[in-house]
Amino acid sequence: MSKLPVIKLPEEIDYEKQQIAFEAFLTGFKSTLSTEEAARDALSNLNMQDEDEDLTDTPRRRATRSGGRSRARRPRAAVQEPKLKYMLQLQEIANRTRDSITIELDDLRSFEDSGLVEEAVGLVKAVDKNAAHYIEIFSRAIDKVMPPETVDTTYNDDVLDLFPAMLTRRYQVYFKPLTPSGDSGKKALAVRNVRGCHLGHLITVRGIATRVSDVKPTVLVNAYTCDRCGCEIFQEVKTKSFSPLVDCPSQECKNNDARGQLFMSTRASKFLPFQEIKIQEMADQVPVGHIPRTLTVHAHGSQTRCVNPGDVVDIAGIFLPTPYTGFKAIKAGLLTDTYLEAMHFEQHKKQYDDIVIDTRTVQRIEELRAQGNLYDTLAKSIAPEIFGHEDVKKCLLLLLIGGVTKEMGDGMRIRGDINVCLMGDPGVAKSQLLKYITKVAPRGIYTTGRGSSGVGLTAAVMRDPVTDEMVLEGGALVLADNGICCIDEFDKMDDSDRTAIHEVMEQQTISISKAGITTSLNARTSILAAANPLYGRYNPKISPVENINLPAALLSRFDILFLILDTPTREGDEELGRHVTFVHMENRHPEMDFEPLTPQEMRIYIAQARTKRPIIPKEVADYMVGAYVSMRKAAKKAEKDNKSFTHASPRTLLGIIRLSQALARLRFADSVVIEDADEALRLIEVSKASLQEKSDYDEDNTVSSKIYNIIRTLAFGASDGSGELNMRNVRERVLAKGFTDDQLADVIDEYSALDVWQVAGEGTRLVFVGAEVDDAEEMDVDMS
Repeated sequence: MSKLPVIKLPEEIDYEKQQIAFEAFLTGFKSTLSTEEAARDALSNLNMQDEDEDLTDTPRRRATRSGGRSRARRPRAAVQEPKLKYMLQLQEIANRTRDSITIELDDLRSFEDSGLVEEAVGLVKAVDKNAAHYIEIFSRAIDKVMPPETVDTTYNDDVLDLFPAMLTRRYQVYFKPLTPSGDSGKKALAVRNVRGCHLGHLITVRGIATRVSDVKPTVLVNAYTCDRCGCEIFQEVKTKSFSPLVDCPSQECKNNDARGQLFMSTRASKFLPFQEIKIQEMADQVPVGHIPRTLTVHAHGSQTRCVNPGDVVDIAGIFLPTPYTGFKAIKAGLLTDTYLEAMHFEQHKKQYDDIVIDTRTVQRIEELRAQGNLYDTLAKSIAPEIFGHEDVKKCLLLLLIGGVTKEMGDGMRIRGDINVCLMGDPGVAKSQLLKYITKVAPRGIYTTGRGSSGVGLTAAVMRDPVTDEMVLEGGALVLADNGICCIDEFDKMDDSDRTAIHEVMEQQTISISKAGITTSLNARTSILAAANPLYGRYNPKISPVENINLPAALLSRFDILFLILDTPTREGDEELGRHVTFVHMENRHPEMDFEPLTPQEMRIYIAQARTKRPIIPKEVADYMVGAYVSMRKAAKKAEKDNKSFTHASPRTLLGIIRLSQALARLRFADSVVIEDADEALRLIEVSKASLQEKSDYDEDNTVSSKIYNIIRTLAFGASDGSGELNMRNVRERVLAKGFTDDQLADVIDEYSALDVWQVAGEGTRLVFVGAEVDDAEEMDVDMS
């Protein structure tokens, strides 16, 4: 019989010396505020809203307030003294206000490089290669340096006080890997790149969470009580399965030769929260012709409830093997399964409430607000590689910001999320716009009409592989809760599947009654749909309703239905051709007169804008009601002429309110003004502008027409309704919009010659000709 080979290790690792080094690290490492705390401090010093700044502010007045020149206020950074980072955390653990401690390997590396402790050399490399073992060594070091409690904790006594000394740890130890920068730190791996050489190592894996189980308690220490001698027996559980003890192993029972029976004591046992997560490879990590691979992740303690289905995360953890149990073990034979023991989660796109704002972005936002043209700048920053579509991008910007969700006292809920449908000819970049919106939104789900079923959009009943129970698994609309669901090829969906989203678009819930499960799921999501007309391209010979070919119940739930037609024009086609070829040659968007905001900066700005809840004053509400009545009248006339685009319903008025609130949020304002309502009405009008022939409809965008519309809106909002305006107010309003004194003077002279208004009071008053301002509105239609 041959002997087994004996291998002598090159050198024995002295774990006791390393434990002493860890104790020195815990007691001696000092650091200042973390990056997130410093950013939060900077944000608190920044006043995002000027209380005295309104629409009548001119650039000159803003410059006067800022000391002669327009500049953004820089947040003052407070100087922080270094503190004992880990001893403060251990004090919280001793006082029972904290139950976990995360050791950042970046801190351990800097402690290594300082050379204060000789035994500290090579600690980071050792932890990285054998992380599971060093958790225990770190726990021993923490037990040695644990400070005494500084508050009375008798009220918070728990079952741990009954344990032996080795089992009284009230904390969990986690490792945070090195930050990837240069040679230090490792980049996140794809699931298929995790190999056998990584077993036992601390690695970082990137993927999208596809399934997240419920949080269940898992036993760490099982406690028993003997019915003969009364001894308490503790069994430490370190594997997936264990055999409960039956006979009492105490010395008293052995001496008396009494086989005392053990009874499990649940109260004296120690449990830990457990959650199983399945992550899948990202689409760009899958080679051609392969299917995405999955990896099982086990989360314990405070690492549970950190990930939701659909989140893109970097998970740092220890890659470990685990043997199969039960019938699987018989089938598997010598094979073992693998899993990742989670140590740290890093979200790629944080929720709006969790976004941390850094000082550089705060300064950039203030500079943009000081310039005044924030609305256009943010809209053009959406997909700058796509040519044109300025109004569509403005609409998508308002979709990202959203309106204000209202909840009545009786529980009735009025949605604030904005739904948009883009219908147009092939090749107008609808799908690219949808893809970009999913990239900007913290929770963005992209799906296609033909590849989605009603169950896939709402919820399906599945059997949980862990507990073997029937559970609901949310579809695309549930995964996009508090986010945006982008549905491409909307017209290709079956009618039965399309009806599944009717409830979501208005009530924002999904009612389920199947397989013995009756419940209602939240789906507070904005719907962004893209569709083609009935015959692929828009046919001008038939009515718009026949081209759109969507049911009226669905169309009324969209706040804006944008119709984008591909109309050939020499100038437009030439500019588009130059833009497309430039993007392909240079691999970037053409130069613009400003630096577009990155998706991360857009998320930060939108997160700040969504904190506002603007109200609607009475005069603005009356203006909206008048505009809604006019829209109903025009829609009735269009139906008679068979030129109806969409039916104007009370939901149209709600859509105007939501768009106006989103525009007010964009300005960080606390109330909606008439200009917001005008812009909302303009977007609704522009959405169907491509239907009109050039001879019938040609929007006048000249400077004189823009200034005239500003003055007419000001006159319409006058309290007395006389059509008489103070010239000083007119000048302030026009200059605030970015026009000059010379342009204003030319417009006043031009329209005075046309007898639209007259200048009175030696140039101090502007009086519209006619008894009512409505006459001036009719003149504007004649002028255009």
